Amino acid sequence: MSHTAQGWPIGAAVLQFPHTTHDGRSVQDAPASSWQRVLDEVAAEGFDHVDLTDSWLRPGDLSPARLAELSRTLKECGLGVSAISVTRRSVIDPDPGTAAANTDYLLRSLDAAAELGTTVVCAGLHRPLTGAQRRAVWFWHEPGGADPAGDERTWALAVERLRTAGLRARELGLRLSLEMYEDTYLGTPESAVRLVREIGLPNVGINPDIGNLVRLHRPVPPWEELLRPVLPYINYWHIKNYYRDFDPATGAYFTVPAPVEGGVIDYRLALELALAAGFDGPICTEHYGGDGLGVSARNRDYLRRVLAVKLPAVAAARAGAGQDRTQGVRP
Repeated sequence: MSHTAQGWPIGAAVLQFPHTTHDGRSVQDAPASSWQRVLDEVAAEGFDHVDLTDSWLRPGDLSPARLAELSRTLKECGLGVSAISVTRRSVIDPDPGTAAANTDYLLRSLDAAAELGTTVVCAGLHRPLTGAQRRAVWFWHEPGGADPAGDERTWALAVERLRTAGLRARELGLRLSLEMYEDTYLGTPESAVRLVREIGLPNVGINPDIGNLVRLHRPVPPWEELLRPVLPYINYWHIKNYYRDFDPATGAYFTVPAPVEGGVIDYRLALELALAAGFDGPICTEHYGGDGLGVSARNRDYLRRVLAVKLPAVAAARAGAGQDRTQGVRP
């Protein structure tokens, strides 16, 4: 394997930090000292990597001078960048102008990622939260935007624009990872695999963020059925978990965020399956609600404990399989 358990790049999401400062300024326009206050908190929780989630700060919209400021600030905090996550900027937004602008922004984010020395940009097809989602206790309690099912023209546009981004990423030595998200063309494992296969670039893969799916208040397949089909295509991973329950008497579903070791997804098994399939990409730990950063740190420590056991086991299994093949060869 290319990483050890302790050296595996596991970044903290910064989605729990607001995009405005305490005095009402945009984080985008704030001085680097404001960025450092957040990044110092990330480092203080024991992280050596951060996922620059663009709901907090948009590296792709920084000028070259400010991008250099960000790079210096990250180094001062002792943090590498596991990935830049581009969120709710669909390249096939129903508004053509917005879709084109989102495509340009994704390309700029790839350029910024190369400048910051990361290896992954994560993108998806999910759209901005609706008013009902913003008013809900948890936004996934309300339906969001959906890609048009069966619309081959829109599907072809998604393939074309994401392939363009994938080609730019390849030129820059980056991976492009596509995040699974409900009601988009990345909303089921079958559709996500089809999309990546039609894009047809080895540096374009899937972020199997199945937490986005198990939290829905509706029937969803068991988590293993969501994960197994995409295993050969994983190149980055947002990891989070949820408690999930269903009351057959009323038909009501219940989901809330959970620490990674406590929710419905068994990440001990999920990691084993991914490692056996060859996964070697960075990981990002996420958590909504409360002290999301603190829970993310707890999640990171759990994952490292699991990796410490699973990595040698997977390596031994591969060595055994190689030995079996060698013994089967006659001189």
